[in-house]
Amino acid sequence: MEFSTVTPYRFDSTDRLLADLDGFRVEIDETKERADIVLHRPPFNIVSMLQRDQFSAVFAALDRDPKVRVIVLRAEGENFSSGGNIAGFMEKSAEHVSELAVNIAAPERCRKPVIAQVRGYCFGVGFELSLACDFRIVSETAQFALPEMRIGMIPGSGGSARLLHMIGICRTKDMVMRAKRIPGRQAADWGFVTDCVADAELEATVAALVDELRGFSPLAQRTIKGVLNSGNNVSVNGAIEIEGQAYGRLRGSEDFKEGVASFHEKRKPVFKGN
Repeated sequence: MEFSTVTPYRFDSTDRLLADLDGFRVEIDETKERADIVLHRPPFNIVSMLQRDQFSAVFAALDRDPKVRVIVLRAEGENFSSGGNIAGFMEKSAEHVSELAVNIAAPERCRKPVIAQVRGYCFGVGFELSLACDFRIVSETAQFALPEMRIGMIPGSGGSARLLHMIGICRTKDMVMRAKRIPGRQAADWGFVTDCVADAELEATVAALVDELRGFSPLAQRTIKGVLNSGNNVSVNGAIEIEGQAYGRLRGSEDFKEGVASFHEKRKPVFKGN
């Protein structure tokens, strides 16, 4: 992908510059209002324990960056990620590993749209990280799995819990309890990816989605993301209440006024996010 303006990001948890990010980099195209978090530990892009902590800090920083409207999580090479560094788990305390899901939930906490662009292996924590994103656009080469059963363990960063909500208990058990690999087309049929396209079309499909998302009100976008994430964890009546409260707050926004005015004037809206 070509970037007309690329700004490297290197952050720790307090937004201070780091000497380097562990196993990934961040690029920003200001003209597209797009930030890419790029895994670059090929060929399998194994995720280290430090990398998990840095994901959380970087997503938080990009969430605050006014130059960024949409975030894309992708990887170098033929595979998204084959999972985490198993040796790293053995070096950490039981308490530490019990909290791993907090950092992997960073894309979900981020108020901006996050797209996972996936080809090849998407296993373990790599899969769990993609499940915390808002959209998963994948190529026909993609394969998904939570293989922890093979080493006498279970998923620990939210993977089985998120799948349970997305595809139901029957398919989640079939996938997780058997450490089963699911190809991209089947993943689309099961409903845990947004779209599966030919490998050569992956980048263009993601770029088109980025442009589409940029056309909407940033305020309405981050509001509905919060509404849906919260509503997914409560009853239908509770979700309706959350939706109604958010709807009422948006009623007085400048973006809503602009949206109504542009509709009547038959022109493209100019949203400012307030």
